[in-house]
Amino acid sequence: MPAQLFVDHYETMQISPNADLDTIHRVYRILAQRVHPDNRETGNSEMFRVLLDAYETLSDPEKRASFDIEHRATRRLTWKIFDQTTSAQGVEAERRKRSGILALLYRKRVAQPDHPSMNLKEFEDLLGVPKEHLEFTLWYLKEGQYVTRTDNGHHSITLKGVDLAESMSESRTEPLKLNARVA
Repeated sequence: MPAQLFVDHYETMQISPNADLDTIHRVYRILAQRVHPDNRETGNSEMFRVLLDAYETLSDPEKRASFDIEHRATRRLTWKIFDQTTSAQGVEAERRKRSGILALLYRKRVAQPDHPSMNLKEFEDLLGVPKEHLEFTLWYLKEGQYVTRTDNGHHSITLKGVDLAESMSESRTEPLKLNARVA
């Protein structure tokens, strides 16, 4: 299924992929009441259909297992900012890695303000760069006060980092593109 047509049922239900069945039932009941077409204030028949589809998939163990495989594959996004045939070294490669990390943390801060941090493994997976090639980059961003490292080893963007990410985005001639790959 192409990434554009993929509907993230976890996002629809506003739950974690680790949510248990009881949580799925509770959240569904709350959201269904809110968007049910009979609700004159907040009813939305299209959203109700999407919610019902998400619930039917996530509440059935077999359907959920199948969906989880597709979900993981779809969520493996690769930033096409590095040429994997060449070494991820040099000044230009460092600039691209900094830009990539700041863009990831910026998007994470905007999308999930309650959980705006990411760990080294997430950077490796999303950027397609091994951690050995990210250590200098993260050191630079931390020393420049563009990112901060939390007690649990996660990194999060600072106000100064947001300003830099936005200025880098404005000056970029070609935007960084996320390409979803389905494995």
